[in-house]
Amino acid sequence: MRRIIVALGTTATGLVLLFSWPTSWNRPVAAGGQAAALGGAGTSQGTTATGASSSGSGATAPVTATVDGAVAQTPYGNVQVRLTVTDGNVTAAKAIAYPDRGGTDVQISNYAIPILSQEAVQAQSAKIDMVSGATFTSRGYIQSLQDALDQANL
Repeated sequence: MRRIIVALGTTATGLVLLFSWPTSWNRPVAAGGQAAALGGAGTSQGTTATGASSSGSGATAPVTATVDGAVAQTPYGNVQVRLTVTDGNVTAAKAIAYPDRGGTDVQISNYAIPILSQEAVQAQSAKIDMVSGATFTSRGYIQSLQDALDQANL
C-alpha cells in the first residue's frame, strides 16, 4: 500500500513539473500585445526614397529608402518584410504581412517577428537564424527580406 502511494505521488509530481516547463507556446506576451507593433497586413511592393541637399554647408542629408520585399507564401499565411535603408545601411525591418489567422498564428508571430526583425538589422543581410517553433514564418520572413535587400541593392 505504501509503495502505491509513493508511486502515485511521484507520478503526480512529475506531471506537474512536466506541464509547468516553459516552452515557446506558453511564454507571456508583452502587455497590450505586440500585434500592433508588428504592423498591419499589407501587400504593396515598391521603393520610396527621401533626402535632400543642405544648402550653404555643402553637406548632404542622409538618403532614406523604404523597400517592400516580395510576399512569401507559407502554409499558415503570407509574410512580407518592409526595410528602411539609410545611406546603404538597414536601419529597420518590419513585417507588414504575417500569419495572423488564429490564436496560435498570432502567438507565434508575436514571438518570432520581433526577433527576426532585430536580427535582420544586426546582420545587415538575410543570413539570420530561424526562430525555433516558427519555422515556416522564419523561412517566409527570410525570403521576403532577401528580396527587399536585392531591391535595395545591398
